[in-house]
Order: sequence, then C-alpha cells, then structure tokens
Amino acid sequence: MRVGVFTALFSKLSLDEVIGKIKPLGIHTVELGTGNYPGDPHIKLEWLKNAGKLKEFKQKLDDEGISISALSSHGNPLHPNKQIGSANAEVSRKTIQLAEKLGVKTVIDFSGCPGDSDSAKFPSWSPTPWPPDYLDLLKWQWEKKAIPYWKKHAKFAEDHGVRVAIEMHPGFLVYNPETMLRLRSEAGKAVGCNFDPSHMFWQGIDPCIAIRALGEAVFHCHAKDTKIYDVNTRVNGVLDTKPYSDEIHRSFLFRTVGYGHGREFWTDMVSTLQMVGYDEVLSIEHEDSLMSIDEGLGKAAAFLNQLVIREKLKEMWWA
Repeated sequence: MRVGVFTALFSKLSLDEVIGKIKPLGIHTVELGTGNYPGDPHIKLEWLKNAGKLKEFKQKLDDEGISISALSSHGNPLHPNKQIGSANAEVSRKTIQLAEKLGVKTVIDFSGCPGDSDSAKFPSWSPTPWPPDYLDLLKWQWEKKAIPYWKKHAKFAEDHGVRVAIEMHPGFLVYNPETMLRLRSEAGKAVGCNFDPSHMFWQGIDPCIAIRALGEAVFHCHAKDTKIYDVNTRVNGVLDTKPYSDEIHRSFLFRTVGYGHGREFWTDMVSTLQMVGYDEVLSIEHEDSLMSIDEGLGKAAAFLNQLVIREKLKEMWWA
C-alpha cells in the first residue's frame, strides 16, 4: 500500500510545482481530476486528440517517478437537467478513454441522482421510506434511470479495460455499502467503490466493518477524516446543511487524517483493507477548512507514511 494525493487541492499550481511539493513528503502517486466537480488543470480531456501532448505528460511523470492511481470525474450523469447530465456523462466517457490511453485502470465517479420525473429540473434525494411517495420515487429512479445508465456505462468501461470506482456520497443514489453493492450487482464487476471513510463516519457507519462488507469491490481509497461535534449533533443530529465555513456550528467537519480519529482507527483501517485484498493507494483528499493546504497535506502524509511503513515491516516479518 502507498500514500498518494488527489491533486485537485493544487488547482492553482503547475504540474511541476505540484511535483515539487509532494515528492519531499514521500508521495509518488497522484489522483487527477478530469472535469465535472473536481477542478484540476493538470490533465486535459482534449489530449485524447493529441497523442504528442499525452506522451509528453506521461513521460514527465515517469521521469519524476510519479504514478497515477486514478482519474476522477465526479459528476451527476443522471442529472434531470439533460444539458448537465449529458455533459457530465460525456466527461465520464472521455475520462475512461483517457485512462485507457494512459494505462490507468481506475476512474472515480459518483453514481448520480435523477429528479422526480423526466421533466424535473433538480435532483431529488431522500433517505426515508415515508411518506410512501419517496419509495415510489426511489424505485423509479433506480429502475428507469440508474440501472439502465450504469449497465451501459460499465460495459463501456470494461470494453476499454477500465473499472469505475463509485464514491459513496449522500445526495446520490449510492451513498452506503448497501446501495453500492446493489449497483454492482446490477452493473457488474467493472463497478466498485472509491472508499472514503469521511463519508461513512458522519452517517454512523463503521468504516472497517463497511470495508469487510464491500470486500473486493474496494477499487480505490481516499484518506480523509471527519470530526463529529457532539455539542451540535445532540441538538440537531448529523444531517447538516450549514456551510462548511460555519465550522463552530456544524455537526461535523472534514478533517485531516488523525484529527477526527486517532492512530488506532487508521491502523485498523489499513489492516482491514489489506485483509480484503486491497493493496493500492491511500489518496489524501484535503478538505480541512481549519488547516492550510500545505499544513494539512504535510501532516496527513507524515501520519499515513508511518502507518504504511509499519504494515510493510509487518509483512517482512511474517515473510
């Protein structure tokens, strides 16, 4: 297992500047955003038509000893606004094609969320079975929108030698292990998950138990923590629509690894990932509003590198 970084946090820096920042931290693996929600200028989909530029980009990374763990195109291909949905789906398709050309096996995405009808303008998401309208809506969304799209999209990915890692995120149809495994059962084994423990914590899900349930469906892993603030959750619960900038009043905040849960949890998570056969990347995603990018990334890298080295030494001892 190795430590990587999602470079969207360095959207204002050049690729050379990014490399200059991460290598001293012991990071030699990057996750690159191609469009939709992540803004990342370091790789461009138009390079699909420019073999020379693509070769130059790959050669630069190779020369620096940098590998690519995944390309990310987090979007909503099921958005009821057809202009948005189609545009997001097209970015996802081109990202798969780009991954194939770069020899990258994993593309990260969201499952998407439709509206309440073909004429809707906005997505409609509700994790409740009552009033019963919501169950009827959920059945329609899965059967008429999500399953047809993902069967076709998974086949497209498979044909290009790529697999799609869905990030389980509330607001989309796939937000927990149960919904993740449902989509995988419908779309096939080219669909798995990008496991981000930060989105499990605030839903009350134990990430290590979730990993055991997901097993071989874990394709990629984000390293991001969550701090739950009981002083607020005991009043208003964990469903919180206040801006992330309103830190002191929120029920939870995304934090740098180690600032929501300590070493014991993260050691257990790394070990559990190994138990289910995952030996890929822990891709640091910095979304900690209480730390600068450099501080948050530096602390996360130092913390995780110690855990990964510890696991490697254990493997050597057992060997």
